[in-house]
Amino acid sequence: MKHTTHRAAPWTAPAAAALAFALGAAPVSASAEELGSVDTVFKFIGPDHKIVVEAYDDPKVSGVTCYVSRARTGGIKGALGLAEDKSEASIACRQVGPIGFAQPLPAQEEVFSERMSILFKRLRIVRMVDRKRNALVYLTYSERVIEGSPQNSVTAVPVPAGTPIPVRP
Repeated sequence: MKHTTHRAAPWTAPAAAALAFALGAAPVSASAEELGSVDTVFKFIGPDHKIVVEAYDDPKVSGVTCYVSRARTGGIKGALGLAEDKSEASIACRQVGPIGFAQPLPAQEEVFSERMSILFKRLRIVRMVDRKRNALVYLTYSERVIEGSPQNSVTAVPVPAGTPIPVRP
């Protein structure tokens, strides 16, 4: 398999945001950094199907980054931003620097969300606070308006004992 990076058509993100706004939904809220990808299926027309690895820095917890791998559909539909990506995703969150909190966290909160199809399917990452073990737990799953998927992945980041996690009441 060759290693490649995926670049969406330049109009795909603005078109998706405009469509989401027109439908009364919030625009795409994830800000991922794509680290790389591997091809899984060769397509004669359009980009190949691939697995991408993206990094998401937790916006409310400095020093924590989540790495998510997931399938990205290629072909003509993929090139046009019309394909629906598979529901499978894997997550690994790690401490990459000193952990810090600018403000108290809710006990559970959606941290990232990214579209997996033109309209109704999203990849979601939720952070949960495990107070008893002083850890941050991250869950990734896909959601669809009519029927979601039970496939999910979970990871945890232990916070040093000297750094209590501030939780909103």
